[in-house]
Amino acid sequence: MAAGLYLGGVQLPFVSSLRVYLPREAYTSAEFAYLQDHLDAEQNAVSVDAAELADSLGRVSRSGPNPLPTTAGERVRVLTLGEGEPLLYAPNQVVARSIAGAAELLSGTMSQLATLLLSQDEWAERLGAATAAPLLELPLQTRTSTWGVPFSWFVLVYANDRMEVVESNGRILTVRAQVPLTVATARAQRTLRMLAAMAPDLELFGELDELNTWLSGFNEAGMVELDYGPLANRLHPDDSPADVHMGLQCLADGDFTAAAAAYRRLSNRWMPIRQLARAN
Repeated sequence: MAAGLYLGGVQLPFVSSLRVYLPREAYTSAEFAYLQDHLDAEQNAVSVDAAELADSLGRVSRSGPNPLPTTAGERVRVLTLGEGEPLLYAPNQVVARSIAGAAELLSGTMSQLATLLLSQDEWAERLGAATAAPLLELPLQTRTSTWGVPFSWFVLVYANDRMEVVESNGRILTVRAQVPLTVATARAQRTLRMLAAMAPDLELFGELDELNTWLSGFNEAGMVELDYGPLANRLHPDDSPADVHMGLQCLADGDFTAAAAAYRRLSNRWMPIRQLARAN
């Protein structure tokens, strides 16, 4: 980070995000007042990234062992599609997402590792304090993925969708593809119908079904955003959405050779990125 500018998470895990932006009417008065309390009048999309990175670094450098954030780290992104268009909002809900992540960690195969960080009693104390945060009942509007973008996310976007490329000093900080929520869900549902008929055993089918259920719970006036994060500097321009859609179309047409070729292109593109997770 330099001069408050997020420079791509150097030496940090590459994190990409899938967000849903919602209009004012999607929130109650109390919920919207909470969002306004966490908005910075001078913020922009890059400064929010920088603030989130600083918050994350602050948590891992605490003197006391408490991996869970507080509401001081709650940020709200704002999206506008043009002059005169209404504002759309996406809170990062870092407390709620951390609670969900901790619960998954403590109940999964990594539970023994979690207790090396904190004892079970300490975890219970930290989680109890975190669950006292306000508005945890709001549905999560952000999903994140480390060291790669799930292929199911690419079903939602096309290369000609609205796109923002954020650059600084010759480096691409991120690329954000945005599509209306109704369009994204229509694409997901169309693909699910095809996969149900042609390949219901594919892992993509289960991932996309769960993703469609999540998207279907939001106000139809929302927007979906695929944010590559620092991955963009290695990948942009990225042909992954085109390869995913081409592979699916070939599968629907019964051309399994061409579908396999599209999958190989995807795997070859993303394998070096995923291998970075195990690099020294």
